[in-house]
This record gives sequence, C-alpha cells and structure tokens, in this order.
Amino acid sequence: MSNTEAQERKETAKALYERLKSDREPYKTRAEDCAKYTIPALFPKEMDNGSTDYETPYQSVGARGVNNLSSKLLLALFPANAPFFRLSVRDDVMDYLQQTPEVKQEIEQKLVQIEQTIQRYIENNQIRVTIHEALKQLVVAGNCLLFLPPKEGGIKLYRLNSYVVQRDAMGHVIQLVTVDRLSVATIPDDVLNLSDHPYKDPSEQVDIYTHVYYNAEDNRYYSYQEIDEKPIPGYEQEFPVDACPWIPLRLMKMDGESYGRSYCEEYLGDLRTLEGLQKAIVELAAIAASIIYLVNPNGITQPRKLQKAKNGGFVPGRPEDVIPLQVQKTSDLQIAKGTADAIESRLSYAFMLNSAVQRQAERVTAEEIRYVAGELEDTLGGIYSILSQELQLPLVRRIMIQLMSTGQISELPQDIVQPAITTGVEALGRGHDLNKLTTFLSIVGQIPEATQVIEWSNFITAVASASNIDVTGIIKTPEQIQEEQQQAQMMQMGQAVAPEIAKGVMQSASANGGNA
Repeated sequence: MSNTEAQERKETAKALYERLKSDREPYKTRAEDCAKYTIPALFPKEMDNGSTDYETPYQSVGARGVNNLSSKLLLALFPANAPFFRLSVRDDVMDYLQQTPEVKQEIEQKLVQIEQTIQRYIENNQIRVTIHEALKQLVVAGNCLLFLPPKEGGIKLYRLNSYVVQRDAMGHVIQLVTVDRLSVATIPDDVLNLSDHPYKDPSEQVDIYTHVYYNAEDNRYYSYQEIDEKPIPGYEQEFPVDACPWIPLRLMKMDGESYGRSYCEEYLGDLRTLEGLQKAIVELAAIAASIIYLVNPNGITQPRKLQKAKNGGFVPGRPEDVIPLQVQKTSDLQIAKGTADAIESRLSYAFMLNSAVQRQAERVTAEEIRYVAGELEDTLGGIYSILSQELQLPLVRRIMIQLMSTGQISELPQDIVQPAITTGVEALGRGHDLNKLTTFLSIVGQIPEATQVIEWSNFITAVASASNIDVTGIIKTPEQIQEEQQQAQMMQMGQAVAPEIAKGVMQSASANGGNA
C-alpha cells in the first residue's frame, strides 16, 4: 500500500483542512484586524475579490511602517550587492585541504561560481519580489507559506487563509494542507474526469487540495493532490526533509503553537487608538473648517441682501445681528492631537521610521547593510535571526536541489558541502572574510620581513573569493606563470648571447676578408 493510499484511508485532504481550520481561525482574525489598520489589501477576507473596495485608514503610519520594516528586512536578508549565504566545506575536510593550498583555493573558486549561479537564479525567477511580499505578510499576519515548484521553477506565496499547518512540540512541520482555487479552463481534462461533478463552465472555480506530510520511518516528506476528495494519480511526490519545496514561515515563534504571531499584533493597541483619534481629528477639523453664519431673527440685517451684496458694497444692518458659528473645541482638539502625536512617535520608533542611515540608492555600501542588520537585530529582538534559519537556509537548500537536478550546477556531496547562513552583523557572508583579509594585510604591511613569507598568489585568490569574484581568465594559472617565466628567461639569454654572436660574425667576416 502506497503512502498516498494510507493517508487517503485515514482522512481526505479536504476533511483534514476543514478540521485544522479551527486552530487557524484566531490567527486569521487577528491578521484581518492588523491589516485593517495598516494595508487592508494585504490580508483580505475570504469573500473578497479583485473588485472589493477596501476602507482606507485615516492614518498612514501603519502602512508606512509595514513597507519600511519589510524593506529593511529584505535588505538585511537578501542584500543586492552580496550573497546572503556561503557554501562551506566540512571542518575536517578543510583541515586536510590546508596541506594543498592550490587545491583549496580552486575549490573555493568553484563554490563561488555555484553561489553566483544560485544568486542569478533568484534574480531571474523573481524570487526576491515574492519574498518581499512574504515579508509584508509576516509583519501583518505573522504567517505565510512559500512553494518552489520542483519542475516549473519560480516561487508561489500562500496567505494564511489558504493553508493550514500542524507542528510538533519542537516546531517541526508534521503536515500541511493547501487549497488552490483554479478555473476549469486551467485544469487538464483527465483531472476533471476524476470528479463526479460535471464541470462545463470554463470560468467555474475548482478547489484543489494538496496534502504534505512527514514520514518518520524514512525521514522524508510526501505530498499528493485531491479534487473533490478524489486523489489525482501521477501527482504524488517525495522530498528530502531538509530540502522540501514547501516552506511555512512565521515571524515570531511561540512554543506549543503551530502558527506564529505578527509584529503588528504587538502594537495593535496603538494602531487602533491612533486610528480612532485620527478619525475624530479629521472629522472635527472638517466641521471646524465649514463656515456657517448665524443671523438674529429679530435683527434688522437681512441675509438675502448680504448674499447679493458685491465686494465692497453697502448693506443696512448691525454687526451683532450676524456672527459666525464657532466650534468651541480647540482645547479638546489639542488634547487629541497631542495624544495622537505621542502614539505616532512610539509607532515610528517601533517600525524604524526614524532611521535615516539607509540611502535611497541603487547600490548601498557594506557598512550600511551591516548597520541595518544590527539595527534589525537590536530592535526586533532576534526576529531577523529566526528568518535567517527558517527562510534563507531552506530556500538555498531547495534551490540547490533544483539546480543540481537540472544540471545547472555540479553535484555536491551534501555530507561535505553545506550552505551556511550568517546572522546578525555577519549577514554579508563572504564580505566578512574580506574584512578579515584586509585587516590582516594592513597589519602584515607594517612588518617588512612578514611580507616575504606570504604566498601572494594564494592570497590574491582568497581575496577574490571573499569578494565573490570568479577569477577564471583574470588571475594567471601556475602553468601560465611558469611558461611566461621560461619565455622571459629565453629572451634574457637571447639578449645576453646576441652581442657575442654578432661580435663573432664580424670577426669571422673580417678574417675572411683579410684572407681574400
């Protein structure tokens, strides 16, 4: 009996999804509430669609905070001018390679080339764009799911209202179920024929359920799909436990809970209060801005004549008969405004809106990236570190599996070469090694005798690897250097011998001339 059949007999994917929805409901409700005061379109309700007109919040602090914080997280997690990971060799193997520096540097260069291939794959498949959207979901809803299709490539994002997940006590994923609502026109006929429902309208929506579960016997994940509670043959798959294409994310880990908490949830009180105060201030300001005059009904001044009077004209009347209506709420408005300003200041600090270190430029310096990473680590209390382990590492591992399966990168022994994600201020990966090499060189440069014991060819290759530069065609190989040295020696010998040859020829010619 296959794994799919075993799961089918226990419970269908749809029934499992409906059963686990109750555990997800409180998190989904809080996510809708957080989106209401930040960016409502980020987490719509299940009945919403593309034509839904969302109510615009009266304040923009929430939206600015979400956009700003997600952008900073994206910069720290996936810097544009440096890889966010490095491929490291096992320590005992590295110790062995120390005996042959040339082989070690060659391996380092090959790893740099693989890193660049993975980086290009991320950029060319718009993975960075989807991850930015995922970070917004994490800030607002606290949860989302990423899926990297094994065959098609690219990446897909699931909101919290499109999947359910179940974790064990250690936070490892036991199983998850996703639902994809597809139109009939996009589903193959052989799949539609599995259902008892006659689908005829091409625009009709069909729910496809995907069940992913962990099998402890072989330490692997398995998945299958259903349509109308009928398994779809040929869509069964299995994945390594450390390279599953389904990556459920959470912003804040809560022990004993299958879902995480959002950043906005911690400041929902201030967001809700600021929304109410800002609404009251705007409405009161609109009332105060309206101009209404009160006219004494027993006075001699006639409003009709006032309306018809030209600018600078004369109308019979008394000033006390006409007075403007004033809202005597200035002090109350000042109290509301002062409270709103204090809340806005707190939220600006929480969402890092006051930070002006990062420039709005196409390329930012390494020091700016280090500062932003450190600021994120200090402000968010380790959230950045959690994302580096639950987002970056599984993402790199999965992309490596896909690229190796398609032959775009060489097969790497997983027990020897592993991707390493550096967290916090180490987020620059190989750039941190470059700083060490630069510091080392500045110290050695002050000792003339020390420069003589450095193997400069290997040092230059190490600097290139730390700078993520492929030295192929840039740095001369030992064979090229040896060949050039031989040519130089031959030229030097030729230059030294040439005068002697010329002198001998002239002497021989003179001798022959004398004999003649």
